[in-house]
Amino acid sequence: MRLVLRQATRGSSVLMQRNHLLTRNKSLTNKILVRSASVLPDNDSLSETNQMLRETVAAFAENELAPNAGKVDKECKFPMEMVAKMGELGLMGLDIPTELGGAGLDYTAYAIAMEEVSRGCATAGVIMSAHNSLYLGPLKGFANDEQAEKYIKPFVTGEKIGCFALSEPGNGSDAGAASTVAVDAGDHWVLNGTKAWITNSYEASASIVFATTDKAKKHKGISAFIVPMPTEGLTLGKKEDKLGIRGSSTAYLIFEDCKIPKENLLGETGFGFKIAMKTLDAGRIGIAGQGIGIAQASLDCAIAYADDRKAFGAPISKMQAIQFKLADMGMQIECARLLMWRAARMKDAGMNYTKEAAMAKLAGSEAATFCAHQSIQILGGMGYVSDMPAERHYRDARITEIYEGTSEIQRLVIAGQLLKEYRS
Repeated sequence: MRLVLRQATRGSSVLMQRNHLLTRNKSLTNKILVRSASVLPDNDSLSETNQMLRETVAAFAENELAPNAGKVDKECKFPMEMVAKMGELGLMGLDIPTELGGAGLDYTAYAIAMEEVSRGCATAGVIMSAHNSLYLGPLKGFANDEQAEKYIKPFVTGEKIGCFALSEPGNGSDAGAASTVAVDAGDHWVLNGTKAWITNSYEASASIVFATTDKAKKHKGISAFIVPMPTEGLTLGKKEDKLGIRGSSTAYLIFEDCKIPKENLLGETGFGFKIAMKTLDAGRIGIAGQGIGIAQASLDCAIAYADDRKAFGAPISKMQAIQFKLADMGMQIECARLLMWRAARMKDAGMNYTKEAAMAKLAGSEAATFCAHQSIQILGGMGYVSDMPAERHYRDARITEIYEGTSEIQRLVIAGQLLKEYRS
């Protein structure tokens, strides 16, 4: 009986210690949310407009996104209110011209905003990325005036969002092997096939869809289409139950004799692969921003905890082993951020940025997975439970090395561009 009482007393003591730790960590979480090393001090390499944007979006992320990110993750619920507020800030059409209702800013601004939004909530980051880079991006580059009025203007306020349908169940990295087909039926096109892993699928009001119009021409026989959603002949598969970015919807788009108006061809017949590759080059800058945002959030969390957690009579931030981890995390983040800014500026200048975008995406995504891993290591047991955001960052980070071109594909792109430069 005494043994049972001692065990019960010990259990109660342990529970009290844990509750005290969690209470302290709630205070610590609040501390994390109001400290952004990514925007302090001001960076004199940014324009005044972009620095102001950075501070504005960082404050929005701290006050609106981060406090709700855990709930979005646990409930796997699309954050409609977040998206609406992002629309109010102009984040759902950042580089779209003002005459089409957009903010009219440059791509560097978009990259900066992607980092700060993703630092607050990676789910919000991927929704913003798929909409801006993958949906609005190809429309901005290839839509005619009528298409722009119909499929860009209503999509820059956050009230409507779009998606991008390139991947298929049998072709992930091999984007040129599209088995979805589009047949010219006179005054309309008929689409048949399945698209996989489509972000924003359940909430989208339109999609950019890639389908083969001439199999004999292989990748040069792929065309791009604007598909309004919902539309007859298009059904959605089940929502995927994902490891991370759990608030965004990901599903298959299934086309069965889906009729698309002739005027919904984007660009020219056979231009689809070109449109897709140009879109992915730009999109990789956005995913670099997402990765860097997750990495920065991981570092913010690790530093706040290391300063607060005491062991052997001192904060663990005094320990060399912890300092080495923090140093490596900070270095990877800064390197990736500078690569991202460089790629974005090259795009803004009209230069070829394929290699730089791949480098930025590779560095940003690998910084995310590295920093998230190290953050959990610094937090120890508290990093492994959902009371702290470190485990969510770890899960969110993993996808950044997969979508919009795996890390292996980025290395192939970089090597191919380097060899081309040396041989020219």
